[in-house]
Amino acid sequence: MKTAQLSGSSRTNVGKKDAAATRNAGMVPCVLYGTGEQTHFSVRSVDVEKLIFSPDVYQVELNLDGTKKMAIIQALQMHPVTDTAHHVDFLELKEDKPVKVSLPLRITGSAIGVMNGGKLRTPYRSLRVIGLPGNLPEAITIEISKLRIGQSIRVSDINPEGIEFLEPANAVVVAIKMARGAVKPTETDDEEEEA
Repeated sequence: MKTAQLSGSSRTNVGKKDAAATRNAGMVPCVLYGTGEQTHFSVRSVDVEKLIFSPDVYQVELNLDGTKKMAIIQALQMHPVTDTAHHVDFLELKEDKPVKVSLPLRITGSAIGVMNGGKLRTPYRSLRVIGLPGNLPEAITIEISKLRIGQSIRVSDINPEGIEFLEPANAVVVAIKMARGAVKPTETDDEEEEA
């Protein structure tokens, strides 16, 4: 998994007025939890938005007044009008403690079914998984070159090492559906390919 670095400064006062003043200064109020005690701090909005508006998921190395901690973004609140980060919750990572995270879905290859005129359907943009921080990949990559019209790949068909899916095992991740004007491969096409 990709790593990023963020520098933050501790917040002593916690409340609506202090949070509003923090936002007015171009900072985003944040909380780090996961070890029993919560740490309130703020980071520059420009820095944190680089992580939020990215298709990738990052392990974040937080530098809080000289103390370094590894964390992951667990939850965030966005402003309903301006679409800027309003508040971010970070979860501290421990090497021996599994963490739940949504990983982006990446598809590689050109499916035979799509070349025959079928339509590629991807109901999920990301998949929820659980695993140790060291085992988490950057993304869930699926190769679809051999998929024909009417075929699909379900969660149970994907077996990455060291992580477990939290989505239903029978959930369809990628499917090739019949489209108007699609060419259904005939048996002779299959025989020619095999020969």
